[in-house]
Amino acid sequence: MRLEGKTALITGAAAGIGRETALLFAAEGAAVVVVDVNDVGGEETAEMVKSDGGRAVYVHADVSSADESENMIRVAEESFGRLDILFNNAGIMDSADGDAVDTADDVWERTLAINLKGVFLGCKYGIPALRRAGGGSIINTASFVALMGAATPQIAYTASKGGVLAMTRELAIVHARENIRVNALCPGPLRTELLMNFLDTDEKKNRRLVHVPMGRFGEAKEMAKAALYLASDDSSYVTGSEFVVDGGITAAYVTPE
Repeated sequence: MRLEGKTALITGAAAGIGRETALLFAAEGAAVVVVDVNDVGGEETAEMVKSDGGRAVYVHADVSSADESENMIRVAEESFGRLDILFNNAGIMDSADGDAVDTADDVWERTLAINLKGVFLGCKYGIPALRRAGGGSIINTASFVALMGAATPQIAYTASKGGVLAMTRELAIVHARENIRVNALCPGPLRTELLMNFLDTDEKKNRRLVHVPMGRFGEAKEMAKAALYLASDDSSYVTGSEFVVDGGITAAYVTPE
């Protein structure tokens, strides 16, 4: 098993990419710390892991809170003795997020607090734990919209994910000699509750889907498999990367030199 003996902490694990990753990581031998603000969904994910014979604990944490972010790392080490993999995956996509003119201040601030500050806080408290374990892997969920504009305006979300990419590159450089790898997972449009709620009309869905060369939305399970590669020793020489898993959408719009 590719993660035997390792402990992984996954934020936003009550559903979608986070849940699928928790199940896959556990199946590959990892003890899993399931983190979310959705207690029902988070507990359910942890129980799914345990019912399949895996090890898991659920922790309630708002990733935009320093105290709660610090606590989730503490629980990981207290529960399983170490932390090897930190998957900063929690994020929101507010339906009121639009262009710069129409997006309200509170939508901007809440989106940046969770999507960007949440990654910063995860790293702030998680990196010392990875050091204590002798190194490890950090995976930050960014997005294809950090690499290109979104057809449907979502300025706060796009800005937050651009920030995740920049932070990932810097952390990768700073910690490379500490055996800590830091990479960004950049999903394309996915058939998850998060995106489907944002693209809440057929017109919006089609406006996004028409740009995907593969002609379909991605699945959360496909992102979990990409995260597994970044978490495992299979990617031991990969750091500071933008790992794009997007059905070809960014390749279709790359401007040739």
